[in-house]
Amino acid sequence: MEIKSTLEKQRIFFASQQTKSVSFRLEKLAKLRSAILAYEESLVEALFKDLHRSKAQAYYLEIGGSLREISYAIKHLKKWAKPQRKKSEFFWPLAKNYIIPEPYGVSLIIAPWNYPLQLLIAPLVGAIAAGNCAVLKPSEISGNTAAVIKQMFDEFFPDEYIKVILGGAETTQDLLKEQFDYIFFTGGEVVGKIVMQAAAQNLTPLTLELGGKSPCIVDKDCDLKKAAKRIAFGKFLNCGQTCIAPDYLLVDRAVKESLIAELQKAVEKFFTVNPRESKEYGRIINSKHHERLVSYLNEGKVLYGGENNAHELFIAPTLISDVSVKSRIMQEEIFGPILPIMEYDNLNQAIYFITSRPKPLALYVFSNNVNFQERILHETSSGGACINDTLVHLTPEELSFGGVGASGFGKYHGRASFELFSNQKSVMRQTNLIDLPLRYPPIGSWSLKIIKKIMK
Repeated sequence: MEIKSTLEKQRIFFASQQTKSVSFRLEKLAKLRSAILAYEESLVEALFKDLHRSKAQAYYLEIGGSLREISYAIKHLKKWAKPQRKKSEFFWPLAKNYIIPEPYGVSLIIAPWNYPLQLLIAPLVGAIAAGNCAVLKPSEISGNTAAVIKQMFDEFFPDEYIKVILGGAETTQDLLKEQFDYIFFTGGEVVGKIVMQAAAQNLTPLTLELGGKSPCIVDKDCDLKKAAKRIAFGKFLNCGQTCIAPDYLLVDRAVKESLIAELQKAVEKFFTVNPRESKEYGRIINSKHHERLVSYLNEGKVLYGGENNAHELFIAPTLISDVSVKSRIMQEEIFGPILPIMEYDNLNQAIYFITSRPKPLALYVFSNNVNFQERILHETSSGGACINDTLVHLTPEELSFGGVGASGFGKYHGRASFELFSNQKSVMRQTNLIDLPLRYPPIGSWSLKIIKKIMK
């Protein structure tokens, strides 16, 4: 009943045309920023309870990133919202052509548990900037953060504009039965297929931000120390629970042992020799995921780490080798602090390994050789790519983010978020000053000759 009444209220409010005003959108973006700042401490506490995230990480991974997204949209919204003038063509020389971005209407945003604030706010910024109303469904798995998010939105925004609805899988199913104008989902492939099937029933446009097994290729010609630090950072941040974390390494056989040694040094520098005591090291979200991850440890040779504690939901940063390509750890997205290391003898072998699998959300290359870099970029496909680093390609606002193939579709961040939640409506303003007779029947042979000449 709550879902249906919310949708009815939002449709009425959207029909009032208020959300289409640029000044209204700017005001609401500023209000969203104020809401996050007002609830900053509560969000930090909730993120610690859910993911053992330190105050510093809670800020730069979730709160700061959300505020930055909002500020960028506020700065550029007036420009984005302007109609884009397009050239006229020969047949209609005095016509005026435009692309006018218009909001879809009532949008549904379903967020995941691994970055429960940032991955809700980032698409919401696009929805607000484009002029939509929104229903928000945070993940019940990160329940402490979801509760704070609901409290925050209940205080700062009316239900007819933005509404947070809490609940589990059944609530999500109930939401998907309703007719929305746009759906934005971040999560895993299995649920992504369910969302897409539900959207198809109502012909609802949607974006799927999924995940997959993002490869990391390490060339023998690279700075191994920097590579190890950046790989360890990308893999073990948030205890490996990041959709674009390096899922496995493909390392040139000549430098495999040296890289492993450097990875160990990097892990111990970040989290000490006892990461269980480190304030900077997270925890697995729940017992179900902890049990799944621990089972992977039996599918290869543990080179480093492997310590775990079910009561504390702790798994140490772990390096593992001798894994079969048919094992679960190489078939499923790991989404945890376990890093399989595989070697290759030549670049063709590495490229074939990547292209013979579903297209990943991210791809990482560590090499000083430009030709090596370009071959991988040219011969593989991924949602995004980063050379000589991990994760950071997500941060520039001018770079859109999204998947391809099994890792999802639809790009957002910065202007791309605004465009994603906008229908790009083509408009022609025709003139009455002239009227070409060639367009009207009957079309004789002379007229056809002219038409053919023009249209070539």
